[in-house]
Parts: sequence; C-alpha cells; structure tokens
Amino acid sequence: MRKDSRLSRMLHVLVHMHHQQHPATSEQIAQMLHTNPVVVRRTMASLKAQGYVSSGKGHGGGWTLCKPLTDISLLDIHKSLKEGSLFTIGLTDEHNQCPIEQAVNAAIDDVLQEAERLVLQRFGEVTLDQLASGFAGPASEQ
Repeated sequence: MRKDSRLSRMLHVLVHMHHQQHPATSEQIAQMLHTNPVVVRRTMASLKAQGYVSSGKGHGGGWTLCKPLTDISLLDIHKSLKEGSLFTIGLTDEHNQCPIEQAVNAAIDDVLQEAERLVLQRFGEVTLDQLASGFAGPASEQ
C-alpha cells in the first residue's frame, strides 16, 4: 500500500525555504523531492491558496514563505493539502447485515476516530519553527 507523504514532504520544503535567502523555484524543489515541477506547483498552489507561500514569475522568481514558521502548524499544512484520513485501515462491508461485522466495524471506527482526533490535536500544537529548531541553515546541510 502506497503512503501519502505530501505532508512530510511539504514540511521539509517549508523549513528549507525558511533558511534560504532567495525564492525557491519549482524546479529546485522538485529536484530536492525527486519529483516533477508540475507536482510541486500543484501542491504549492494549495499552500498559496491558504496564504502560507507566494510565488513570483520570471528571473529571480519562485516560491517564498508569507508567514513566519511560528505562525504555521502541522495542522495548518495538513488542512491546506486537503489530506484525507490519517489512517488507511478499511472496514469490511461484505456482510453488512451481520451483527458481528457491525460490532467489529463500530469498534474499529470509534478507535480510529479517537486516534485521528488526538493526532490532529497534536498537529495543531506543533509549529514549523519547532521543526526548524535543530537546523541552522545551508552551512549545516549534509
């Protein structure tokens, strides 16, 4: 099963952007993420729509942060990316008239909803400056 890594990838990009002295082009970001610039532009557009980044065209253009990292939480980025459910555990519905299946699905669904609520609550408590705190900038990159 394929994992959705857009959240961690965008957090990675935003922290790098914070430490850069110039805008980051879609091509530069794509190279960093080993993806296509079109994918970068599409993903960054959702962050732009929420006011976290802006883009400039032409020579010297690229993506820049619009807000300080202290004002952006993991939850903000998660919501901007319109991420689906955090968990990919599926419930069966092959025998939806069976009371045992209904009980199993209800129990699993309750646990998953509670876990997701707790994860999203914690996402709201972690700001991007906390992620960047151990990173001093380009000189410390490996």
